[in-house]
Amino acid sequence: MTDATLAHAANDSHRAARRKAKPIIDHITFADVRWALGQGLNDLQRAPTCGLVIGAFYALGGVALYMLATWAGLFYLTYPLAAGFVLLGPFFAIAIYEVSRRLEAGEPRSLRKVAGVVTGSGGHSLGWMPMLNLFAFFIWVDVAAAIYLGFFGLRRFDMVGLFTEALTTLHGLIFLVVGNAIGAVFAVLVFSTTVVSYPLLLDRDTDFITAIATSWKVVRTNPVPMLGFGFIVGVLMFLAILPGLLGLIVVLPILGHATWHLYRRVVSWPPDSAG
Repeated sequence: MTDATLAHAANDSHRAARRKAKPIIDHITFADVRWALGQGLNDLQRAPTCGLVIGAFYALGGVALYMLATWAGLFYLTYPLAAGFVLLGPFFAIAIYEVSRRLEAGEPRSLRKVAGVVTGSGGHSLGWMPMLNLFAFFIWVDVAAAIYLGFFGLRRFDMVGLFTEALTTLHGLIFLVVGNAIGAVFAVLVFSTTVVSYPLLLDRDTDFITAIATSWKVVRTNPVPMLGFGFIVGVLMFLAILPGLLGLIVVLPILGHATWHLYRRVVSWPPDSAG
């Protein structure tokens, strides 16, 4: 058997070991969450071009959705669309995770190389995850429309009229409470499903079911710090949306980088599957 054949067999054996390896879920605290957020800011400072371009692309997508809803006269969907658009954040952040991975590994991080992330490690399974986010987004928009129709029927408000009704009447306040409560449930479900699964699929050659199960296990093992991180993500994304979604240009890359580092802190692997 030649040296090349032996090397090929060894590589196949190593890849098989990596695929079969089970992730180890570590316990973390809020100190780890703060550390990850600090690393997120640091990564953006080290590679600002990639992060800001991806953040701008994400913000433009949100602006396009808002303009579409306004053009169609569906003012009541503008707030649900803005909230639901946050559910698509993990998909847009794939390239952000790749930038952090390349910074960590000392690899080139040009936009062209980062854009090809889906064809990299775990690329086939990674392609299924955006479908899950899109499904959650469409379901949320349908639910939001049903809530509106349940409270207001076929009445069509303009923007000012809708805000006046929602903020100055008991009926409108109940509508806001119910809508935001259901939206919060959607947010927690999507966060628990994706917070670790996207980085894991980028990092390892595994299937998306394993990635999702690992993400849920991470949240169950560390409910307080992980849900605390989710709350921070929600607050920062909400604040980023207020100035016409322009804040997303900076907030998305910081949170994306931070999520990668939190994944690396909370998920580890057996030594024989490293590399």
